[in-house]
Amino acid sequence: MALYVGLDVSLRMTSICVLEADGSSVWEGKAESEPVSLVKVLSPWRDKIALLGIEACPLSEWLYGALVESKFQIVCIETRHAQRFLSSRPNKTDRSDARGIAEMMRLGHYRSVHVKSKASQLLRTTLIARKKFVDHMLAIEDTIRGLMKVHGLKLGAVHRSRFAARVETLLADAPDLRMGIKPLLEARNMMRKHKALMDRQLSQMARKDDVCKRLMTYPALDRS
Repeated sequence: MALYVGLDVSLRMTSICVLEADGSSVWEGKAESEPVSLVKVLSPWRDKIALLGIEACPLSEWLYGALVESKFQIVCIETRHAQRFLSSRPNKTDRSDARGIAEMMRLGHYRSVHVKSKASQLLRTTLIARKKFVDHMLAIEDTIRGLMKVHGLKLGAVHRSRFAARVETLLADAPDLRMGIKPLLEARNMMRKHKALMDRQLSQMARKDDVCKRLMTYPALDRS
């Protein structure tokens, strides 16, 4: 008889429920939220598991990919739809949620979501990291501007490539400010150096990507 599995994932532990097609329970328990631990627990029923469900969460993409590689038939289910289904159950516990997800698999009452490929996840991580990097670099520049303005040192409109030189020029006339401004400026300069390296690597990746190359052929809009 086909088996259906529900996984309720938390940071440390994952609650697991294995059901038969008629709804009777085969096994309920927990395992560490690690691919090796989950595969080890589920291996005894590997050939009988018809479908395994996992709710979308920060760890789900990682665990989903590992279980797919281990040849399990698995779907990642939409969070809000799952919450509506699970909220109708009398007890709200990890064990109950795992049972509810297994029931969703058994009944076919779920909405699956697309799970990005590992390559897409890595690229997304890099792009998010770059954005945070730039945000903090700009925040440091604004802080330097604000601190120097208090002492009457106005940077004015200056290109980012000449920002450090302009700060150094103004600090030459206010050496007492170096203790506070210099560490910020050094941190900003190092961040700018690493941003340039990251941009270069991303540009190389874009030139090798078919979709990016196609988008680059699109003519620029005339804003005149």
